[in-house]
Amino acid sequence: MEAGKDYIGVGVGAVVLDSQGQLFLAQRGPAARNEVGAWEFPGGAVAYGERLEDAIQRELIEEFGMIVEVVGQLAAFDHILPAEHQHWVSITYLAMHSDGRPYVREPEKCSELGWFAADDLPTPLSEITFANVERLKVMPNCRTLFKAS
Repeated sequence: MEAGKDYIGVGVGAVVLDSQGQLFLAQRGPAARNEVGAWEFPGGAVAYGERLEDAIQRELIEEFGMIVEVVGQLAAFDHILPAEHQHWVSITYLAMHSDGRPYVREPEKCSELGWFAADDLPTPLSEITFANVERLKVMPNCRTLFKAS
């Protein structure tokens, strides 16, 4: 049985900001679970018995060697990908980069990474990342990230 395909999977992600207000995104690699080639706020599946915040911190260390401080929850999203026959519930956190220079640790899952201004993000964005950006744009404390909005 496979999470997201045989039953609804639970995933976590993080909108990670650096001290200059830049956002961290990664491009999904050739062996990514879905949406290959799309740019995303990083994350992954929650393991059985794992707390949500622990899962996002683990994923960022495993995949990018990056330590973050979780500062809040952005939202929970339905992440349904009919073309890929996947269904996830994705919880997105807001986090601040606190240590570690990010680098690609799993090249099969991630092709590229970078820090970007909120109003100059790479494309295409994954569906869940697009939903995250739309939510950020209406949050009072995050609107200032977007110059054009």
